Amino acid sequence: MSAEDAARRALAAELAEFLYLEADLLDERRFTEWLDLLAEDLIYFMPIRHNVKFGQHAARENTRQGEGISWFDEDKWTLGKRVEQILTGVHYAEEPLSRTAHLVTNIRVISATPSFAAAETAEVSSRFLIQQNRVEYETTQFVGRRRDILRREAAGWRIARREIILEQNVLVAKNLSIFF
Repeated sequence: MSAEDAARRALAAELAEFLYLEADLLDERRFTEWLDLLAEDLIYFMPIRHNVKFGQHAARENTRQGEGISWFDEDKWTLGKRVEQILTGVHYAEEPLSRTAHLVTNIRVISATPSFAAAETAEVSSRFLIQQNRVEYETTQFVGRRRDILRREAAGWRIARREIILEQNVLVAKNLSIFF
């Protein structure tokens, strides 16, 4: 195995551990600790998907950030306000709190700068399955993929950008009050 392959594998393992920690924090409802994993200049985006004709997917399947509407087009401040609201205990969609299980898989390091061995930023793709259970009988599954830009800061890796792609175009959940 070349040194570059070894560095890439080591970085992939490190970033996978980071994403697994993030999933645990969300599932354990440790939302303020989760916020600490987000960069101050975070972009958190989930487009709305459209059914389009063959050949038009790249141009028209997903809404664009900053244009029109999306499920999420947020930053760290707005996510912090969502967490604050949930933690008041008077959040209609999260009272009682949802029980979630975040499964993260197919983690791949797409690129790293300046290199895999000395990565300061990394582009990472992954797939997710999130099970949400609310109240007694409400169960929803979210399946999709994420594209993250992770940045190494003094305190460790931080999520600088997250694009979340749900593999559905009609939302069957009653709300989107959980975090992806």
